[in-house]
Amino acid sequence: MTRKKPKFERYGWWTKKKLSKSWRRPRGHDNKMREHIAAKGARVQVGYRRRKEERGLHPSGRREVLVFNTNDLAQVEDAREEMAVRIASSVGRRKREAIEEEAATLGITVLNPMQRSAE
Repeated sequence: MTRKKPKFERYGWWTKKKLSKSWRRPRGHDNKMREHIAAKGARVQVGYRRRKEERGLHPSGRREVLVFNTNDLAQVEDAREEMAVRIASSVGRRKREAIEEEAATLGITVLNPMQRSAE
């Protein structure tokens, strides 16, 4: 993976409580960010796009596969080094435990394992 992109935040989000941090293009006539003054923050530009091979990857560098049951682990089994599994949010506790156990035996990485309480 290449270098990280800057956080693209809305200009002036720190001045008013009602403004969110989510990116909005600066359009004001006197807006310094619109005038490309570097100290006012990074703007969204085409040049920040990732290479084709890197797009859609998890930060670990693996491709994510959404899994709903233990049978879905079969598609990951062949390429376990390049892929990682994310268990769907609609899956319940019992089936989630079964998927995690099966993934552990196959040597597959689970990106969102169940939170275990410290007992």
